[in-house]
Amino acid sequence: MSTNELFLKLFDEGVFTELEAGFKCELVIANGLISGVNSYAFSFDADVNKGAVSVASCKKILKVYKLARLTGAPVIGIYSSNGVKLDEGSAVIDAYGEVVKEATSLSGVVPQISYIESAALGVTALIANLADVVICNKNADFYVSAPSDITAEQCAFEGTVDILSENGIEDVRRLISYLPENNLSSPPVLDYEDSETADYKSIEAIADKNSVIEFKKDYAKGVRCALATVKGITTGFISFGGDELKDTLMYKAEAFVKLCDAYNISIVTLANGSGITKENESRTLTALTKLTSAYASATCPKISVITEKAIGAAYITLAGKGANADYVIALSDALVSSVDIDSAVAFFMGERLASGEDRELLKTEYINNCATVYTAAENGSIDEIIEPENIRQRVVNALEMLSSKRELTVSRKHSVK
Repeated sequence: MSTNELFLKLFDEGVFTELEAGFKCELVIANGLISGVNSYAFSFDADVNKGAVSVASCKKILKVYKLARLTGAPVIGIYSSNGVKLDEGSAVIDAYGEVVKEATSLSGVVPQISYIESAALGVTALIANLADVVICNKNADFYVSAPSDITAEQCAFEGTVDILSENGIEDVRRLISYLPENNLSSPPVLDYEDSETADYKSIEAIADKNSVIEFKKDYAKGVRCALATVKGITTGFISFGGDELKDTLMYKAEAFVKLCDAYNISIVTLANGSGITKENESRTLTALTKLTSAYASATCPKISVITEKAIGAAYITLAGKGANADYVIALSDALVSSVDIDSAVAFFMGERLASGEDRELLKTEYINNCATVYTAAENGSIDEIIEPENIRQRVVNALEMLSSKRELTVSRKHSVK
């Protein structure tokens, strides 16, 4: 598809203004409304030098970034490029470095979305992957080292791609409608229909009907990360499936926490974890540290809903006050323990265990007496206990209560971990 055809689909009613139209190269830049939002876009033209990155194209991308910085507007990059223009030598590498620097400095300031239309190869893949969100045509090529047999589906499976697209530009337009224009703007308010699902422990039970946009759907399937609307307001959801937490699940959740926090999008965590896996302990500890730090550093509104169980480090990271949540809700039949159940029995009931009492009976006793949501609520660890059928309304209430949250942080460049 030509750049002009792509822009006609991307911009509202096909209306856009091409910028620097007289400056001809393999890249076209434009401005216009996308889903009603003032936005900038650049698109590589595969028919000119196979869309290779050149000094000229880098200058035009920098022009877009400068305008986006000045106006606080999103940037869409559309990629049909086979890499860098090698015959320009070090000059193009230096120009490319300027693009990398500018894209990085704008990350979390204005939304940046990359759409891989047909190809982003070599160094072009790095520019594309610097965006806040990467949407990839399911038939596109997206890799750094050419030649490569990696497919878009494999990129999605390994977590490189955020959204594997069958709808192309329409997915870009839908995502733009969910995001604030910049990090100083409030999330948009959209039309909505109430949820109708009977699965009370799912994202869909809380989110508005047909509003869920899932991220990295094919990667680390033990956790779901999604943007959706709740009463029309964009909200981030992180839903854990009840397994032990392992590194890939936590890396996926960490990245999504940072995206939501950057644009002050409220986060609802459906906490359901049975502890931390004992496999690959060093990698697991690193991932757990990063996820815990991301949650603790996030200043956006944070709500945790304990749906089934929150045990050990999974409780501390996903539902613990201070480390994660501003407000903790628990379903009435959930299990909550800051210590692994077997470890708790061994520590608190060690003498009885040594005297021959049945371990399973002791575990049941510990769960019934010490690991209920009511015990946790008595200790101030849970704000509200609810029945599953009330989950949407109670989360809506909590989101409304926290909508004016303001949190000042100590001045610094960034966290180390």
